[in-house]
Amino acid sequence: MASLDSCWQCIITHFSDFQLATFGSFIIHESVFFLSGLPSICFERTGLFSKYKIQKKSNTLDAQEKCILRLVLYHLCVNLPVMILSYPIFRWMGLKTSLPLPHWHVILLQIIFYFILEDFVFYWGHRLLHTKWLYKHVHSVHHEYATPFGLTSEYAHPAEILFLGFATIVGPALTGPHLFTLWLWMVLRVLETVEAHCGYHFPWSLSNFLPLYGGAEFHDFHHRILYTKSGNYSSTFTYMDRIFGTDSDYLKQKLAQSPEGKKYWRKKIKFFSA
Repeated sequence: MASLDSCWQCIITHFSDFQLATFGSFIIHESVFFLSGLPSICFERTGLFSKYKIQKKSNTLDAQEKCILRLVLYHLCVNLPVMILSYPIFRWMGLKTSLPLPHWHVILLQIIFYFILEDFVFYWGHRLLHTKWLYKHVHSVHHEYATPFGLTSEYAHPAEILFLGFATIVGPALTGPHLFTLWLWMVLRVLETVEAHCGYHFPWSLSNFLPLYGGAEFHDFHHRILYTKSGNYSSTFTYMDRIFGTDSDYLKQKLAQSPEGKKYWRKKIKFFSA
């Protein structure tokens, strides 16, 4: 911990709070996002891990290039200005950069709170975006990729970036965290949404170990089904969809693909064909 304190002291000595909270946050976000999102493009191009790919079809090279170019444009023209303009609000809400760094249990509790609150707010915002008018004029941009890959997680209409981005910042805005906690939350949230859009369900995927975690398989269903019936609106967990029944089609598909489900449908087909 002492070495971490020393590193942090070096950072806050050489850069102002404004530089760290805006340009520092932007650089960290871009680095984590592209480094974690690019591998799924490589997997599609090379066929690596193809047996774990959820959908058999792949995106064209042109479609992948279009996504990357749009993302760079959106991040520079939307994300960065928002970070700069929101800095006074975060300072007013209590954002801190000074030592000492918060205790690990404070960081953990805040991160858990952010995930739960973000998931709740995101669910309702995302569900609203699937109403007819908003889907047609805003959210359909994100759904241009019926076969998602990691980088499509942030491919969206600028209005949606602002609208759903609120879900990500509302928790930190309410608690006024240390910048270190804010950066950690940003990194974890980026990794989560990239994983949910990666298009691959691996044996080591987190959803295999955490029952309430959605992951790629859960969200992939949302992208390949018609917007009026897709469901699975949550960002991280599955309990909101379970509570409000918006995962019913997904659960039916899972049941049909299970050994028990296949056995049931074989009996059904045999009965009606007799």
